[in-house]
Amino acid sequence: MSAKSRILNILFWSVVSAAFIGPGTITTAAKSGAEFGTGLLWALLFSTLACLVLQEAAARLTIASGKNLGQAIAFQYEKKKSKLVVLILVMGAIVVGAAAYEMGNIIGAVAGTRLIFNLDAWTLVLIIAGLAAMVLSIPSLKIISTIMGIVVAIMGIIFLITSFMVEMPLAEIIKGAFIPSIPKKAGAGLLILGLIGTTIVPYNLFLGSGIIKKGQGIKEMQFGISIAIILGGIFSMAVLIVGTSVIGTFSFENLAETLVQKIGPAGKYMLGFGLFAAGFTSAVTAPLASAITIKSVFGNRNQKKWETNSWNFRLGWILVLIAGIIFAITNVKPIPAIILAQALNGFLLPFVSIFLFISINNKNLMRERLVNPLWLNVATILIIAITIVIGLNNAAKAMFNIFIPAQNPGNWLLIVIIILSVIISGGVWIKTMRKNKSGL
Repeated sequence: MSAKSRILNILFWSVVSAAFIGPGTITTAAKSGAEFGTGLLWALLFSTLACLVLQEAAARLTIASGKNLGQAIAFQYEKKKSKLVVLILVMGAIVVGAAAYEMGNIIGAVAGTRLIFNLDAWTLVLIIAGLAAMVLSIPSLKIISTIMGIVVAIMGIIFLITSFMVEMPLAEIIKGAFIPSIPKKAGAGLLILGLIGTTIVPYNLFLGSGIIKKGQGIKEMQFGISIAIILGGIFSMAVLIVGTSVIGTFSFENLAETLVQKIGPAGKYMLGFGLFAAGFTSAVTAPLASAITIKSVFGNRNQKKWETNSWNFRLGWILVLIAGIIFAITNVKPIPAIILAQALNGFLLPFVSIFLFISINNKNLMRERLVNPLWLNVATILIIAITIVIGLNNAAKAMFNIFIPAQNPGNWLLIVIIILSVIISGGVWIKTMRKNKSGL
């Protein structure tokens, strides 16, 4: 592969990075840095590696079987009564998650633009949504992916340069990245789930699986997707490091003021452009992923009616874009809304990951040599188990705060959730391996 082909391949797969480096990443990572310093860098390192494992599996599934993730799920439930229920649950989870994400994307892009231009929020919502619709109307997924890749590369470099200007000691970065800790301060769990949910985006698995170029080889895909995701993870960590410079309550305005004090007037504009670019690229990829998912569920019988320039396909992304616009114009506070959207996606992640694990081990779908090896199966099951623990733990704590605010559940709740996670993930492993052995 020539150097030019390699660069174009990385740009193409940078659509995955463009999808997860949105305002949610900037907000959640920067807020984590502001409140806990480099203490939660480990969550970003874990989620970056987990993202790489899952995204590679989803792309390999399509190359090996000729079916994207949605089609693979439909194939496995073809003759079962539960097929419709499963497909509706999968599609609902992805579309709802994408709609929640889209709200944060547009709100974040507006917040970034307003750091530079003092324009009415209403006007900016419509401008950003209009630009996203224009890009989504391009019939070529390859062109859309390349455009998003270029924008996210510029944005990432800006945050990387800014993080160096913060001058964080290397020892602190290494300690935060490789020594996991969960602060006891309220809201830490939600931020950890948000960091995972903003990096391993459930709908991204359908997006990465659905945009595979015809004739792309396994090694070519693995090279492009690995570089794109690792760079995306580094850019996310750079944002967290930038967030450590905030003094006082975290807000975009406070972050901008801190950057101005540290690196001069350019800091405000760099943050503004970074937020806008993150919001805009993700405002394109979230509706696109929904359209691809809906197509994979309903478009198998008549492929021509679901081409990227068809109204069926367009309706898929239009609905999510409109949902984002409606939420964005209701004057929702940006930071809590964005973090909540990331946490929702983190909660949906195990559900989608389980379907991916089952699909990637199905010998009727995969070519023998492309079925998941043992070490990748172990890694995937661990990812599923860890995300179940984090998701259920935060959901349970939220229930306690709502219904029994005076009661502290203590460590027993975490122990119960860990046991439940082991039972669920272990059950998925055993059932999948038995099914694989019997050839069903």
